Amino acid sequence: MTSVAEPFITAFGDRGANHHRIPHHFKAVIDLIGPLKKHFGYDAFRPLQAEIVRDALEGRDVFALMPTGGGKSLCFQLPALLRDGLTIVVSPLISLMKDQVDALQASGVAATFLNSTLDGHEARARLRGLYDGRFRLLYVAPERLMLESFLEKATNWNIAQIAIDEAHCISEWGHDFRPEYRELKKLRTHFPEVPTMALTATATERVREDILKQLKLREPRCYVASFDRPNLTYRVVPKSAPYEQLLAFLQARPHESGIVYCASRKTTDSLASKLKEDGIPTKPYHAGLESSERARHQEMFLRDDVRVVTATIAFGMGINKPNVRFVVHHDLPKNIESYYQETGRAGRDGLPSECVLLFSAADVVKQTRFIEEKSASEARIAHEQLRQMVHYAEARECRRTTLLRYFGEERPNESCNGCDNCLTPRETFDGTVPAQKFLSCVHRVYGKSGFGFGLNHIIEVLTGAKTEAVRQRGHDELSTYGIGTELKREGWQAIGRELLRMGLVEAAPGKFATLNLTSAGMTALRERTPLTLTKPTDVAAKAKGARAGTIECDEALFDRLRTLRRRLADERNVPAYVIFSDVALREMARTYPTTPAEFRKIPGVGEQKLKDFADPFLAEINKYLESNPRQMFVGTPVAAPPRPGGLNDSESETVRRFQRGQSIDEIARARGFVRSTICAHLALAIESGAPLSMDQFFSAKQQQEIGVAYAATGARNLTGLRDSLAGEYPIEELRIFRAFATRS
Repeated sequence: MTSVAEPFITAFGDRGANHHRIPHHFKAVIDLIGPLKKHFGYDAFRPLQAEIVRDALEGRDVFALMPTGGGKSLCFQLPALLRDGLTIVVSPLISLMKDQVDALQASGVAATFLNSTLDGHEARARLRGLYDGRFRLLYVAPERLMLESFLEKATNWNIAQIAIDEAHCISEWGHDFRPEYRELKKLRTHFPEVPTMALTATATERVREDILKQLKLREPRCYVASFDRPNLTYRVVPKSAPYEQLLAFLQARPHESGIVYCASRKTTDSLASKLKEDGIPTKPYHAGLESSERARHQEMFLRDDVRVVTATIAFGMGINKPNVRFVVHHDLPKNIESYYQETGRAGRDGLPSECVLLFSAADVVKQTRFIEEKSASEARIAHEQLRQMVHYAEARECRRTTLLRYFGEERPNESCNGCDNCLTPRETFDGTVPAQKFLSCVHRVYGKSGFGFGLNHIIEVLTGAKTEAVRQRGHDELSTYGIGTELKREGWQAIGRELLRMGLVEAAPGKFATLNLTSAGMTALRERTPLTLTKPTDVAAKAKGARAGTIECDEALFDRLRTLRRRLADERNVPAYVIFSDVALREMARTYPTTPAEFRKIPGVGEQKLKDFADPFLAEINKYLESNPRQMFVGTPVAAPPRPGGLNDSESETVRRFQRGQSIDEIARARGFVRSTICAHLALAIESGAPLSMDQFFSAKQQQEIGVAYAATGARNLTGLRDSLAGEYPIEELRIFRAFATRS
């Protein structure tokens, strides 16, 4: 076994002296493009995917650290389809397994899961399928996998690889340690010859080394992709009136879905209730709910029945919803790793998404109080983690730089165009007078009562609030009472927080975050030190600047395609993203495909989805174009006439066999495909200009019969064409007829 300190291969630079020895597999990458397009509908790999897939196919142990949305799953899914045997995928959350398997099955992949949601009959049926070799992938939780009885069964399943997702859970140094993951280290004993792949989105160098050690990976190839998520915009907003700020943010994004993370179950429930009353479809998610209710709320979110989930950190590890457009942290996360992973649930599809943190000094005090209840060793670590989190929140430098540096990655000292500090450096103003008023009020309130008061009370005194708390303590008699009416409450809160960050005011630890002047604050008050302050930001405002991954498109058509996607998803009882991602829909609404050949070029359209969904989506696009003009967008490719040579290897092989005289049924049997797939290959070849003629498929009588009906129903409605011909011709044959008709 190699040292756990073996250099890691990275997508952002050489991380070790042996980096140059790693082969690049350029030819191998080309060889894998065909299967990638066939099964998953993509024309290119993301960084490091091809190298990881190649190592997996060569039977190597692999460690892969890739950011959320970076394509970890494909690294073990594609190899599972390109070799014999079963790939076992260890997944920590049973609530996500069904959606992951649904997505694979929608792409024509033989995948299944085993967990406690299945009744005995269904579980036994799937076990029979595993014994019979009918599945390529099996998703299972670590607790079930490591049962002796389960391991005994698994020895009969011809296991080709074990993939351990969320591998950081095995490390006590990680932010999400799970004791049941520790048992996975026994897998090497039970399956000594089976290669293992460990995958995670979040792990410091210490955690990475622990993963390799615990799982006993043998001479592993270790890959670390960049932690950067260029499509995410990061903002930190002063927390003043948090509910009003959150509501304004959500109302400004009426068609977007997202997650609001909270520190407590009570806040989670309260926010969900209030938002629902204010017309925002919202459900809470936390460990205090019944498991069935949690599962139902998550399902509603995945299927877009609600667009917002308020959640504790119990929600979302590995959540497979690609169109989460925002993540809002209502409360301060405990550490940078948790924050990075939680924000990473936004924008998995690569489209622009927002990450907003509401920050207040009071939250820091609350967390400090909780930390003081821990043991000395735990408290020391927690204090350091909190210090790093506060540094991120208060940093004036690029937030992306701060995040990446935490994980040991440096970026150029330049604007990232994707955080508040880079996009809109806050305006400053001469804050000497308001700062003097605030400092003086803190000082006089303390002098009057002999102890400090919280930020909100100080603001009530400054703004002349007629509250019982102010009157009871005689604070309405102070010289500072009512001297700050020129600013709203939010303005004073921003000033108070900034003076805290500047070290002129301190918040006392304890049950209440009471304020007092520091020695520097007392000096600034007495000497009337000039102070420059920053203007607060607006949480509701949309992030400025074009984020990476922006796809301009016909928004009206996009909405229609989204409605169609939802209907098809409901019919199949799956989340909408299982049908197509927002990226695919936006590409459709950008390029207006009107034939299967054009539709096939959309990212995410593999052979199975071409067969299942081309007709309804093409019909919707063609119908839209009947009454709406095409729009042109920057970078939209100009349509070129169909030409030969645009087929992949599999389609070309079908055409060669057909031209040699084999029938459709003979080709299907010989190649192990269903008949409709061979027909789809031939239809695409016809549309691409292959030298095939109508007479090779239909007699003169059939051509006339179909032609009359085709003229009546039109090119978009193959189902109606089939019905008008009394079902005599299957859809796949009519698709071939249409290919000739549209080509001519």
